[in-house]
Amino acid sequence: MPNTASDRTTAPLETPRLGEPYLLTPGPLTTAYSVKEAMLRDWGSWDADFRAMTADLRRQLLDIAGDTTGEFDCVPMQGSGSFSVEAMLGSFVPRDGKVLVLSNGAYGKRIAQTLAYLGRDHVTIDKGDYMPPRGPEVVAALDADPAISHVVVVHCETSSGILNPLKEISDAVYSRGSKLIVDSMSAFGAVPAGIADFRYEAIVSSANKCIEGVPGFGFVIARKSELEAAKGRSHSLSLDIHAQWDYMNKTGQWRFTPPTHVVAAFLEALRLHREEGGVAARGARYARNRDVMVAGMREAGFETLLADRWLSPIIVTFFSPAHPAFAFDRFYALMKDKGFIIYPGKLTVVDSFRVGCIGRMDEYVMRRVVDAARSSLAEMGVDNAAPPAIALEERSRLAA
Repeated sequence: MPNTASDRTTAPLETPRLGEPYLLTPGPLTTAYSVKEAMLRDWGSWDADFRAMTADLRRQLLDIAGDTTGEFDCVPMQGSGSFSVEAMLGSFVPRDGKVLVLSNGAYGKRIAQTLAYLGRDHVTIDKGDYMPPRGPEVVAALDADPAISHVVVVHCETSSGILNPLKEISDAVYSRGSKLIVDSMSAFGAVPAGIADFRYEAIVSSANKCIEGVPGFGFVIARKSELEAAKGRSHSLSLDIHAQWDYMNKTGQWRFTPPTHVVAAFLEALRLHREEGGVAARGARYARNRDVMVAGMREAGFETLLADRWLSPIIVTFFSPAHPAFAFDRFYALMKDKGFIIYPGKLTVVDSFRVGCIGRMDEYVMRRVVDAARSSLAEMGVDNAAPPAIALEERSRLAA
């Protein structure tokens, strides 16, 4: 297994007080009780106290990104993560620009679909379900088409669980004078994605991912020069990042009704993130979750889609057993009965399912997850969790 997590154990985290199942998903995810509790108070969206909360949120996210020179700014946007991704694409890609989309899963495909809706010219390097885009092929694509102005990539493609090689990709992009835009929805806050880690013009994430808040807004961290250039470029009134940025800087308010309770919860989530030790400590806990869970699942006979070097600390894809008694819907229901909600797979070649490592969970929870998986297999009459041969053949493509 990857050696990114310490072998040192800590005291268990508090279990969900309301008795709800753990969400083994890439967000929404299991949150701390204090995060839920922060939503019990109402806030006026125009009030000075809430405006101060918004300003604090923006400052703290810039701190996480490592903006020490004031070159970047943070713009929160109402809605789900996909709202912020669309806002970012529509605001930062000129209408006469051309985008190279690096796609190796469902969310890369969604980016290409979004660009088609926006009427932005784009081409795609499609690596299929999980193969990582690599620097040399990015260089080759940019050399072949000098009209490409921007490259867009998903940092952690949760449809497979792969962590894409962002530093390698970024170096390739800027070696050819293009600009990089990053969808770090499921990585920012737990995987290095700061300004010093690799170069980018803008990066986007969401409240309900590795910061461990609840759904309701995303946020874009972008160079101020890109924000200024985005004026009048957006296709949308409500998804105009420049307009939101300009209005927030002038008034301290969101342009339209903000998710006030979600902001309050996020500030508490940021406090817990800082208290835990920031990106490094949050990532170490998630990596430990992954290591313990993957080792246990492999002992139970399950096989991962990805080899160890590509496993992210965010979510892991497992091949479904070939055993005729295995049915994912039944397995899902049995796992939920035991207190764990897992995620269906998104691979097109073979059947799979996913188990998330993020959220207010620790290695003690992950050991219980493995026990629940073993018990569920036994209840189904599955005595062998090995996948079909085609699954291992598919995996060998990545190892080659």
